[in-house]
Amino acid sequence: MKFTVWIAAAALLGLCMQQGLAAEVEKDYPAKPVKIVVPYPPGGAPDLVARVLAAKLAESLGQQFIVETRPGASGNIATEFVVKSDPDGYTLLLASDGQIVINPSLFAKLPYDPVKDLAPVTLATSVALFLLAAPGFPPNSVQELIALARANPGKFNFASSGNGSQHHLAGELLNTLAGIRLVHVPYKGFGSAVTDVMSDKVEIVFGGVSSAVGLVKGGKLKALAVSSSKRYAGLPQVPTLMESGLPGFEIYAWFGLMAPARTPRPIIDKLHGEVVKALRSKEISERFIAQGMDIIAAGPQEFAERITSDARMWARIIKESGAKAD
Repeated sequence: MKFTVWIAAAALLGLCMQQGLAAEVEKDYPAKPVKIVVPYPPGGAPDLVARVLAAKLAESLGQQFIVETRPGASGNIATEFVVKSDPDGYTLLLASDGQIVINPSLFAKLPYDPVKDLAPVTLATSVALFLLAAPGFPPNSVQELIALARANPGKFNFASSGNGSQHHLAGELLNTLAGIRLVHVPYKGFGSAVTDVMSDKVEIVFGGVSSAVGLVKGGKLKALAVSSSKRYAGLPQVPTLMESGLPGFEIYAWFGLMAPARTPRPIIDKLHGEVVKALRSKEISERFIAQGMDIIAAGPQEFAERITSDARMWARIIKESGAKAD
């Protein structure tokens, strides 16, 4: 009996010590600069999200948050770097759907497992895609595009930022759901792809709302539809793809913060709380909304559930389309 009491007392003491250590870790963090690693080149939506959040976190936590870009291999280089970093909260990943939920089905082998090797912190923002047409391409609606493509199978093309990119997979989903055959033309980046569409060299491209809205408003591209569940407020005349006769066509790009697995939970919770505060501030939310982004501010559990459901969706799309990475 005494032995049992001793064991219980020791366990209780250990729990109290752990809780005390956790509180100390949270109180002291961050004690040095924190690095946010972005898997894509400067200037795009992921870089914008990282830099805006970094500035706000530095302000609220009194420590530098440094953005470091490590582009290449469809985001795998940066992701692997973070996965192999110390799980101490000082190296974070600006994660996007590409390397977290698309790449696992696209690559035969990855140097990381996004579920086992990374810990979700906050799902920050999402952005829908516009279905964009070249200014000289006759169709002005999805229905007109489908009718023309069905009458001329294999004659028209769609551009993308590369094999296996979300722009590519969105085009393949369009082919599948509409029963048409647009030919995929991969480019090395969205900039090159959209330039050729604007100059009528390629007929169609999918592009993030934040990247494309200015081009549409400037008359350089035609927006036939948007991939969200509701119309984009900045261009309310553009219907959704579901409204346009393609039920189930709802996809988004998203961005969030993740940390190496085994990062102490108090650090993850502290980071999540500060990121949510930043996202809900008038200054930050208005800036992201002006870029066509939706504020999500989801916690670790909800983020993990989103990863699971999106990975399942993209696995199906990739299998049906036969898409492969470069």
